[in-house]
Amino acid sequence: MTVYLNGVYLDRAQAVVSVDDRGFLFADGVYEVTRARDGHLFEGERHLRRLARGLEGLSIALPAGLAAGLLEISARLLRENKLEQGDATVYLQITRGTAPRTHHFPPPGTAPTVFLSAGRLKVPEDVRARGAAVITTPELRWARCDLKTVNLLPNVLAKQQAVAAGAFEAVFVRDGVVIEGASSNTFAVLGGVLRTHPATHRILAGITREVVLELAAELGIPVAEQPVTVEDLGGASEVMVTATTADVMPVVRVDGLVVGDGRPGPIARELHQALVARMERRPAPAAR
Repeated sequence: MTVYLNGVYLDRAQAVVSVDDRGFLFADGVYEVTRARDGHLFEGERHLRRLARGLEGLSIALPAGLAAGLLEISARLLRENKLEQGDATVYLQITRGTAPRTHHFPPPGTAPTVFLSAGRLKVPEDVRARGAAVITTPELRWARCDLKTVNLLPNVLAKQQAVAAGAFEAVFVRDGVVIEGASSNTFAVLGGVLRTHPATHRILAGITREVVLELAAELGIPVAEQPVTVEDLGGASEVMVTATTADVMPVVRVDGLVVGDGRPGPIARELHQALVARMERRPAPAAR
């Protein structure tokens, strides 16, 4: 597989990052995962806007002109890796770069490390058809979850809890309030209203989450960006999670308890169909 590392396209096996890279030493960096279908990036510009916000939040500056070229780099990786048919993802990671290990920032002018790769995505349609199970777990992350940093150890531990429990996702809970999933955003239908945690510093405002909120408005589904409690989940007619790699995933069990009638609900199905239709709209071809 061909990847991009610091201005060079090369075979993945030849891509090497220094042991002094601050992403390796401190998780000092940000990342994005962008969906592609049939060689076309989905909502690439939104991902770039979120990336820019993350870079600004961490005070990491990109070389002039590189930010504007990230979409073309992504498109080239899709072409060179023969991912122009079906579903794929492009992974992008930017760290503060390589420098002697100090807790404070390295000297001005230290070049960031920029890495992109593309790979095939197997969308979990079998899970969607039957509905997913999730578990809840205490929220132990830092207070700036709105920045998509590579500091993901709490998410890794939570996801492993889910795997060990035979669940699709782990959902973070703080003071009885549902925050978001380890790699997803959460929604619940309560009294006919689609509710999700507001986009504060406590959650990562997912791109799929943003699109689903727009689609719900277009479909006439009432929406409230309002916290949902664990107690609320017991009375929800539907629960779902959204993510770049899972689209809209209906949840039929939370901590072993059945949601609604135990089957994927109509609002989740409607939103997923609308999301797929949005993904299949073809943007103008990228410049080569």
